[in-house]
Parts: sequence; structure tokens; C-alpha cells
Amino acid sequence: MTDAVKSPNIWDHPEVYEIENRGVDPDGVIEAAMREVHDWAGGVVLDLGCGSGFHLPRFAATARQVVGVEPHPPLVALARRRTRALRHVEVRAGSAQRVPLPDRSVDVVHARWAYFFGPGCEPGLRELGRVVRRGGTAFVIDNDATRSTFGGWFRRALPTYDPVAVERFWAFQGWTRRSLDIRWEHASRADFEAVVRIEFAPEHADRILAEHPGTGVDYAVNLLHRTY
Repeated sequence: MTDAVKSPNIWDHPEVYEIENRGVDPDGVIEAAMREVHDWAGGVVLDLGCGSGFHLPRFAATARQVVGVEPHPPLVALARRRTRALRHVEVRAGSAQRVPLPDRSVDVVHARWAYFFGPGCEPGLRELGRVVRRGGTAFVIDNDATRSTFGGWFRRALPTYDPVAVERFWAFQGWTRRSLDIRWEHASRADFEAVVRIEFAPEHADRILAEHPGTGVDYAVNLLHRTY
């Protein structure tokens, strides 16, 4: 899809990103915070930028219907394979700018690390306003670059990223921000190193791994949400 922005990690390294998904937020902090705002039990969930479909079965456990939308064809195929036994889950090719769903058809939207970095994502936000039902909620989960060990790595790797400007953008768009403390925790040092190397350029990854021992790291994220 010509309007899709290439993911810098999962598109080229889906097998390592699978390891990353298993190690992110093992305590379920993000999911619990989302449920406090809007529980999706019995509703229709859209996972926007669903990648290989890692989160689709979790939503499917209680949702009436789950739709994953993903622009990258190999990931669409992986997500369909993962959910082929779940009859109330469907994976469609599409983008944030052109969501292949009818107006007012979704109760909850989940977009996790799908690069809603503020200015420039307005077309995607307009699509959310189209597909979410009245009383429905959209969630965007992204990095809180202002704190945590991982936040420091993120700022060092992307010095032009301005978290204050991004926060100001979301507030202007009418979204609420909640900062959460989660963690990465991987099964082995080898897994941790592999994940760091798909998230950061080689020079940054080398420095991080030289400075940081162990298999995990503290991590702060922003849970952004808006009810329509």
C-alpha cells in the first residue's frame, strides 16, 4: 500500500518481533488500564496495524468480533494463519488512512506502536472518527520518551523527537493521556539482545547492550484514548 509507512522492526524481522511481543508488559498493565476506560467484552474490536496478529486472540477471548487491519502483505498472511481457527476474527489488508470498515462499526480501536507520532497522523485520526461508534473508544499506545531507562534509549536514538510537542498535539486533538510503567522481560539474554538490535541502529544497540546487563528493562508508555 503506497500510503503505508514501513515499520522499522516487524516488517523485516517478524520472528524477532514475536519474541519482543512475548516479553513486553508481562504483568498486563496496558490491558488492565484499557479495560478501566472501556472494556471490549461483547463488542467489536479493531486492531489497527495488527502486524502478525499477536493481540488478536487476546481480544477475541471476550469480544463479539475482532478485525485486524494491516498494510504489509506478509504480516497479513501471518495474522490470518494465527487466527484461522477463530471464526469471529478477520484480518483485512488496509491502512490507518483507509480503514476497510463501514462507518460507525467499531466499539474499541487498539493501535499499539503503530507510529501515531503526532503531526502527520491526522488522516488516520479522521478515519478513527469515521469507524468508531458513538460511545466507542480508540486507544493508541506509544513510548513515553520523558522517563524510564528505555525512554532514555529512545531519546538518544531519536534526538529530533519532541515528546512535549507530541503531547501537545494529542491534547489539542481531544485525547487523554495516561502514563504507565511497564517492563520488557525476556527469557534469555540472547532474546533481549535480538530485540534491542531490531529496535535501534547498530551503534545505539551496541552501546545499550554494553551498558545494560540482564534480560529486561523498565519501560514507560503513554496510553492515549478518546471516546467518541
